[in-house]
Amino acid sequence: MVFRRLCLSTAALTLALCALPPAAASTAPRTGPAGPTLQRDADALRDTGVTGVSVRLDAPGGAVTAVSGVQDLVGRGPVVDGGHLRLGSTTKTFVATVVLQLVGEKRLSLDRTVEELLPGTVSGAGNDGRTITVRDLLRHTSGLHDYIGDVFPDPGVRTYYAERWRAYRPEQLVALAMRHEPDFPAGTRWAYSNTNYVLAGMIVEAVTGRSWEQQVHDRILRPLGMRHTDTPGTSPHLPYPHTANYQQFAPDGPMTDTTIPYRPFDSGADGSMTGTARDLNRFYGALASGRLLRPAERAAMRTTVPVPPGAGHPEGTRDGLGLFLTPLSCGGEYLGHGGSGFGYVVRAAATADGRRTVTVSAHSRSADPVVAARQEDALRTLVDNALCR
Repeated sequence: MVFRRLCLSTAALTLALCALPPAAASTAPRTGPAGPTLQRDADALRDTGVTGVSVRLDAPGGAVTAVSGVQDLVGRGPVVDGGHLRLGSTTKTFVATVVLQLVGEKRLSLDRTVEELLPGTVSGAGNDGRTITVRDLLRHTSGLHDYIGDVFPDPGVRTYYAERWRAYRPEQLVALAMRHEPDFPAGTRWAYSNTNYVLAGMIVEAVTGRSWEQQVHDRILRPLGMRHTDTPGTSPHLPYPHTANYQQFAPDGPMTDTTIPYRPFDSGADGSMTGTARDLNRFYGALASGRLLRPAERAAMRTTVPVPPGAGHPEGTRDGLGLFLTPLSCGGEYLGHGGSGFGYVVRAAATADGRRTVTVSAHSRSADPVVAARQEDALRTLVDNALCR
């Protein structure tokens, strides 16, 4: 699966994991029956060229972690075990959960239109908020253009350095998307668009009178005791300890330290949160097991549409409301989401009953599509093996 925060053309920047020589040795496997397999798979991902890999698996037998690679390319110390991560688009699952809680409270309906909730916001260039529902936003069937290309129009390291401190208000990001015609009529197709969740965050505030960040804290983070997860907004600093992130902006080019995020698309309801693997596993386990949503809303979240071939997901993947459901090689399926930005990829997943949860973080990304394919295969294998044990 490729859970994207970026939607640039392949000619501009291939969205992949990273390509670097496998320089550092791995740490020893953690205790537990799954430890050797988890460490082996983390090392296999590192060996495809990722600078650093960290994994945490929570299961009925306890927690197992594995790290591989280096913390940074200067000191070359070991990857931080249990460090802070940029969560990227896993933020979307938190936002979708809040929206569905509001639905369960009868304060919102999935069939309400964007125009009813945010009058005049989605209009122009053929866009019509009267035809787009809250459900369309959450499952990416709105047809709205992804704003990402507008805030990174000239891909490259120079743009990263020149624009990384710039921040946009949600209304500004939506306005950028409204310059483009819809990709398709609402409800007729599927295409991942970060614009959908910028709007979802705006809807949460319109309905409750409080920001989506505050709602996530009050409804999810505090009740679950997720003390190391935050909604930092435009703050660029990742809490310590953490592993450095690196982006290769051109094939065969150097790796650039991108631990400071690119704020134009790392600061909103579509992908701004930070946290730890322990917290993220706790969240997805609670969501899968029914602790955060009532049965009707939990069922709505898992009501899916097919993800089309060529969208970067494994065959058979389906998209629900803030969740992807993907077949497991051992039978059944797992649910989850992932996130990525310059220099990092996070993948979080849980078995359908929430008894096994895994979070893997790759701390670099490459512009080489061949390397990217190998790395994506290794990452998928790691997740599948962890949840099938």
